[in-house]
Amino acid sequence: MKKFKEAWEIQHNWQLIFPIIGLLGLGYSAFKISNAIFQKFGTAIVIVVSILLFISLLFITLRLFKWLEKRWILDYRWEMIRVFIVFALTGSASMFVGRPIMKYIGITKENLNPLLYWILFIIIGLIFYQILLVTFGWLFGQHKFFWEFEKKMLRRFGLKRFVD
Repeated sequence: MKKFKEAWEIQHNWQLIFPIIGLLGLGYSAFKISNAIFQKFGTAIVIVVSILLFISLLFITLRLFKWLEKRWILDYRWEMIRVFIVFALTGSASMFVGRPIMKYIGITKENLNPLLYWILFIIIGLIFYQILLVTFGWLFGQHKFFWEFEKKMLRRFGLKRFVD
């Protein structure tokens, strides 16, 4: 455990919550993907594929951490896990917010061309993504990082005047 704490620059035990949440989220994602694809083959196959997918996703995630560690300016390595958790929550939440908004406006797949529906869905989801990214970043103690990230993203969208 000491080596793990040193590798992730963890100074306090409460910071271990982020690697635990990250591993649980990765495991849950591996299971959901495996179950969706291999459900008809039985529980044993789903479990085996889930374990293999979990190991693969963990390997990819750790490689991604190494690459992003050079690009993102964070004080400690464990904060990268926290940032990934914020991105995951924000992506999911923006879609969960987008659906009721579309329904409230009266836009459904039945009353609109499917292509137009999905374009509007992505636009509405993207708008809420921007708001939720900064909100979740603040809730997880990474407001400065996500505010800078958000400003960079808005500049890329050509909305420079809203940032400066």
